[in-house]
Amino acid sequence: MPENKTRLVGLAALLVTLPLAIAPPVSAAAVEPDYTIALSPKADGPALAKSQYGVFFEDINYAADGGLYAELVRNRSFEFNATDAGGYTGLTAWTTTGTATVVNDAQRLNDRNRNYLKLTGTVTNAGYNTGIAVKKGEKYDFSVWARAGGSAPLQVTLQTAAGVTLAAPVEVSPTGDAWTKYTGTLKATATSDQGRLTVGSAAPVSLDEISLFPRDTYKGRANGLREDLADKIAALKPGFVRFPGGCLVNTGSMYPYDAANNYPRARSYQWKDTVGPVETRATNKNFWGYNQSYGLGYYEYFQFSEDIGAMPLPVLPALVTGCGQNRATNDPALLQQHVQDALDLIEFANGPVTSTWGKVRASMGHPKPFGLTTVAVGNEENLPEEYWANFLQFQAAIKAAHPEIALVSNSGPDDQGSTFDNLWAKNKANGTDLVDEHYYNSPAWFLQNNARYDSYDRSGPKVFLGEYASLDAKFANSLAEAAYMTGLERNADVVKMASYAPLLANIDNVQWKPDMIWFDNDESWGSTSYQMQKLFMTNVGDRVVPSTVTGGGVITPKPITGAIGLSTWRTAATYDDVTVTRPDGSTIFADDFNDGNADGWTAVQPRGTWTAASGGYAQTDTVSEDTMVKAATVTDTDYDYTLKATKQAGAEGFLVAFGIQETGNFYWWNLGGWNNTQGAVEKGVTSAKEQLLTKPNTVNTGQTYNLKIQVRGTKVTLFLDGAEWASFDDNAVTEPFAQVVTSDAKTGELIVKVVNAQDKPAVTKIDLGGRKVAPTAKATVLAGDPGEQNTRTAEPILPVTSTIHGVASTFTRKFPANSVTFLRIRTR
Repeated sequence: MPENKTRLVGLAALLVTLPLAIAPPVSAAAVEPDYTIALSPKADGPALAKSQYGVFFEDINYAADGGLYAELVRNRSFEFNATDAGGYTGLTAWTTTGTATVVNDAQRLNDRNRNYLKLTGTVTNAGYNTGIAVKKGEKYDFSVWARAGGSAPLQVTLQTAAGVTLAAPVEVSPTGDAWTKYTGTLKATATSDQGRLTVGSAAPVSLDEISLFPRDTYKGRANGLREDLADKIAALKPGFVRFPGGCLVNTGSMYPYDAANNYPRARSYQWKDTVGPVETRATNKNFWGYNQSYGLGYYEYFQFSEDIGAMPLPVLPALVTGCGQNRATNDPALLQQHVQDALDLIEFANGPVTSTWGKVRASMGHPKPFGLTTVAVGNEENLPEEYWANFLQFQAAIKAAHPEIALVSNSGPDDQGSTFDNLWAKNKANGTDLVDEHYYNSPAWFLQNNARYDSYDRSGPKVFLGEYASLDAKFANSLAEAAYMTGLERNADVVKMASYAPLLANIDNVQWKPDMIWFDNDESWGSTSYQMQKLFMTNVGDRVVPSTVTGGGVITPKPITGAIGLSTWRTAATYDDVTVTRPDGSTIFADDFNDGNADGWTAVQPRGTWTAASGGYAQTDTVSEDTMVKAATVTDTDYDYTLKATKQAGAEGFLVAFGIQETGNFYWWNLGGWNNTQGAVEKGVTSAKEQLLTKPNTVNTGQTYNLKIQVRGTKVTLFLDGAEWASFDDNAVTEPFAQVVTSDAKTGELIVKVVNAQDKPAVTKIDLGGRKVAPTAKATVLAGDPGEQNTRTAEPILPVTSTIHGVASTFTRKFPANSVTFLRIRTR
């Protein structure tokens, strides 16, 4: 770490929690409790498996290359191109002197590694972020594939951007005209996060796969993982690792690599592309807007899962795209090829070394089977009929050959809606092993839905909550997630696995947030949700002790008021005759744009091209996303918002907003969303959105639609061309206090887990159901300002652990405002 970087180590958390952590329990006679937690005398709740909590890894936010994958050279094989991202070339991240040309011809290294560099002079790589990070005294392994065109050796140097030497130069001497791998070791003589790797030759030479790895990868693995990031993941003690995605899995072309056809870029993630020697793995466009080298591939995922004691859980494409693409591949032969790929994957993971794919695993250094038990098929598909037809074919083939393998289906991209209901009904009728649910919602949603799984069918398919998070990165979000997790544990007989998502984010390359672990090229830090997840994941217990909570209160919702808005998403549209009226017909706001201006409208963000002309208000840019403009702050709790909308061109339809607040919160009616396949009502929360309802919907270009949004307090009814389209009532109450109790048979402890997500302490009577317990217990507390975030320079939210006294069969304790407390109480 550079000397000029410093960190505050949880001082704020310490100051907030320490006095409470060491104080004795509150006297029950002195203070009337706000809440009472009462335990059942028996620990007869559902069992908690080691796989209760795990991690979900996806190569988003540069989580693999430049992240968990320890390779320090960016674009090491010169394969970047404009398909990956605008402006990318074979020399992205490289600078050259002399003559340097990226070539793709018959002299290439192999059919999958197609580009190489012809060089006379030098080529310098800038690495990721600010540069290549090295630490004084550490060793770094250099390698390159080369063909010599002359007799001059290769000079390999490591310097800062300013030319300061970071390691003694290394020299390698390519000989002959055949591609050969050459290696060397660089030992850092200084610490820097701004290194540059330079390779130079005075004679013509061909180069490919230029690589630099820290010797100290996680567990010392060759082609290994960045140690600090892997350590942080391992410290969670996850029960499973779900990989490789996410949207990465089921987007792009489903056709495999085809050397004769120059192979399709933007292929879906196909596991066979990612195994074998790294120089034979074809790179690919990443769905999230960059290139992926596949240096971190299926073998490395399996190896990492084994290294941290977690169950591997691979996700395979079902030939139905999701994540806004919504296409199904109608090619029976291709479907059968992917089904066979799934069978081959099981053989790769579990087969004997004499089998075709077991032999490949053994050749990579792991003759012992990995012990794969569970496979997921598909991810967030929004075409339920097409997905289900394909899933059944995967299921039939896998169960016939491997009845021991559990299969994970899914329920679409959200926590409710027509796709969700449709797929859940199909999975129940089918008796599917597990169903994957995904949702990203507001903190309020998580505090309102603690009982979500209380009513799930105990005899139906089990739930794998594969992706969830509260929509921001503040401690308030983590508190809401913690409250929700108490409900996951209470329903452990239904929710068998859960993983927060996404896992990793490079601070300089972010496509999605919130994220659990953040990093740059030499540092990493856990978000407040990382600390929360770690607290739960390392204190699971093995059985739920039934308990009840009484007392306290709830937070009731407010009526939907605020500005109205208009927006588009990669679509040109015209709006007209915008009015807001009261139920008695009186007008709050009206604009027919006949005067040729839109003076009452302001941009929420400067996006798109809005023009008032020809009696309408038009947004004409078909590229920009979220072009919202707003007007008329409505303070009435009952009103009708009407308008006319016409799509002119583009990918989607209309976004009609209401209840817009200065805090960034709003609602919008989304018609023709998801590439003109779905309609929805979405609730905006700061920088993200949760879906309140969804249903199939298409918008026709050139057709004018009459839209009406009827607001009555918290209830909203939507009308499309005079007919009711849908309705919802955002009236759920928020419960800021949550708890669950589990037992740990190995230690003989009760684990009392209490979440107090409100701005006042909660005096709580705890009745342990007549159990005899030790008079002291270990308390671990996360507490602080709900607006706090953990950052590169300060981590105010860290756990504080202490010993508390006065514990008894019944005792009273004050839980701090905005806190999560775990009490480990020894039974006697």
